[in-house]
Amino acid sequence: MTGSLTDNYAAGGFGLALQPGHRPALLVIDFVRAYLVEGSPLYAGAEPARAAAQALLEAARSAGIPVVHTNVQYQPGGRDGGVFFRKVPALKCFEAGAHPDLAAFAAGLEPIAGETVITKQYASAFFGTTLASTLTSLGVDTLLIAGVSTSGCVRASAVDACQHGFIPLVVREAVGDRHTAPHEANLFDLQAKYAEVVGLELALRYLEGVGGRG
Repeated sequence: MTGSLTDNYAAGGFGLALQPGHRPALLVIDFVRAYLVEGSPLYAGAEPARAAAQALLEAARSAGIPVVHTNVQYQPGGRDGGVFFRKVPALKCFEAGAHPDLAAFAAGLEPIAGETVITKQYASAFFGTTLASTLTSLGVDTLLIAGVSTSGCVRASAVDACQHGFIPLVVREAVGDRHTAPHEANLFDLQAKYAEVVGLELALRYLEGVGGRG
């Protein structure tokens, strides 16, 4: 392999641009306190992403588009989490009733009346949930994505959004991970193959343009 990473992928035909549609929704993935409270096993230092996600959420509400939040919950013992629960012991934070302080939505990102909450057990917001059918019934064609973590639930959800026929727009400043290396690597790969990785400013302008159509 020779040349730069960008040149290598471009030569292979990766990274063509997807054009956003006119009926977006916002998906806020797992922005709960477990990723923001120091000492939590899932702490990701995602405070900057939280602030950007809050700005995006406020813009989405102003634009009148559908908003979907996800969180994670397991039955005691994690049986409904299967192999994923066994692979990642930190997910015990989300056993029902075990750590309600960590499972709670982050300040400023709490769902309000009329917004959908999807409770999931696996990485993708689509896997084993009603998300795809909910978005389809609303006529959504584009999915703005914020949340944590970039290399985990954000990536899995963006890939599945693509596979379900929704144009994924991953908002760079509004997603976070526990280390910059997996964060940047996954954003690069998402842009190359599955999604558009867009800046917050561009996402906010896009929402201004579609305001009232949701």
